[in-house]
Amino acid sequence: MDRLRLEALPSLPALVKRPAYDISSVEAGVVHLGVGAFHRGHQALWFDDALCAGEVGWGIIGASLRSPTMRDQLQPQDWLYSVTERGPGSAPARIVGSLREVIVATETPERLLAAMSDPAIRIVTLTITEKGYHRDPATGLLREEDADIRHDLDHPNTPRTALGFLVEALRRRLAAGAEPFTILSCDNLPANGRTLRGLVMRMAELRDPALAAHIGAHVAFPCSMVDRIVPATTDADREEVAGTLGVIDAAPVVTEPYSQWVIEDRFPAGRPRLERYGAQMVEDVAPFELMKLRLLNGSHSMMAYLGYLAGYQTIAETIADPAFRSFVATTMAEEIAPTLDIPGGVDLAGYQAQLLERFANPALRHRTWQIAMDGSQKLPQRLLDTIRDRIAAGRPYSRLALGVAAWIRYAGGTDEAGGSIDVRDPLAERFAALATAAQGRPDAMLDAFLSLTAVFKDDLGRDPAFRREVGTRLHQLYRNGAAATVRATVAKAGQ
Repeated sequence: MDRLRLEALPSLPALVKRPAYDISSVEAGVVHLGVGAFHRGHQALWFDDALCAGEVGWGIIGASLRSPTMRDQLQPQDWLYSVTERGPGSAPARIVGSLREVIVATETPERLLAAMSDPAIRIVTLTITEKGYHRDPATGLLREEDADIRHDLDHPNTPRTALGFLVEALRRRLAAGAEPFTILSCDNLPANGRTLRGLVMRMAELRDPALAAHIGAHVAFPCSMVDRIVPATTDADREEVAGTLGVIDAAPVVTEPYSQWVIEDRFPAGRPRLERYGAQMVEDVAPFELMKLRLLNGSHSMMAYLGYLAGYQTIAETIADPAFRSFVATTMAEEIAPTLDIPGGVDLAGYQAQLLERFANPALRHRTWQIAMDGSQKLPQRLLDTIRDRIAAGRPYSRLALGVAAWIRYAGGTDEAGGSIDVRDPLAERFAALATAAQGRPDAMLDAFLSLTAVFKDDLGRDPAFRREVGTRLHQLYRNGAAATVRATVAKAGQ
């Protein structure tokens, strides 16, 4: 079977949507850091829509900060790939042409810096996950002693981190008299634009206070909220897509039909008319961000840990269990939603019902293990800040506490059958040492993990009521298992 590439486009099935523009003439106006499936199934589509509508200069130069895999998969395909939606309301498969190159930063850092320094680049977007920001999740500050951050400060022309590339590219543009680009984070960080601004400013200040002052005065960091479930692509996905297209796509994206992008409208260097293609351009993204971060991402994390421990491989399998569905629905309605300041016109109950249906989409195999990754970076904003709001309001949070306990049980590295869990987290080695010392004793595990101030800060780890609540739940998980604990929680609520 032939490979997807430019010359194969005319022979694709009629139902497959093709780029409605001359791909060979596309000029780049965007550099994207972190070219994974999510970016290619989300932001890249908006820029592809802009190109299809006749807006010029909005092609994307992608950058992989670590692995050459995406470059190696896409280069033989003339950088083309397909997006396939699965579930109710799915659109036909489409070929995306907005991505015009992928640079591997570890191989050619100067090439990426040159691309970012090009005055034609007006926006730099990022999907590098929480850990890619080298931010202490407890304080929100730059981890200045991180080895990669120290490397970038000592060797600014060969950076390793996204922050290092941003600061050096902005310095070069300033030296050349070029207008700075807008920096748009699309990651699940609280106030992601303002958070990223603080990290970039601190990185620049450590190099040159004058550069930091320039960035503070002239560089825009709009906040944004992105929402789409994009599971990791499997070999089965590739086979199915090949059957649909009639050609091999080594890097297809499979996703749900739903997609949302809410963006603060601050782009001094210009932007495409994203609102024409479904994006919401707003004054303040914070209410939308918090709603999604706590309801969707918080529920996702709880299902990931509890579902994995219960033996469920995917979110769809987890939510198909009536007890888990009831648990998640009640947690959202009773413990999470009351902490939110809802934007006018938003149907909060409808949003929660929609989330349950999205979670249940059997066509998406979104693995619990995948979502469970990097919990030390995700837990503070997804669950712990919600708990803090519940404590401040004098309201109960027992279900959220079960989510925290499930994370501790999971991070200990041993499943309910005594098997090993492949825990992927920046603190994984620390977790393993704590779990070894605790020897599977729930009280010792509780003490050990709540001592992690990088996750719990000083307040929650020392709060006697919080410790009792999480400790009770952790004992239940060790004694009864995740599935039985969830069912007992649901049954008790129904009494």
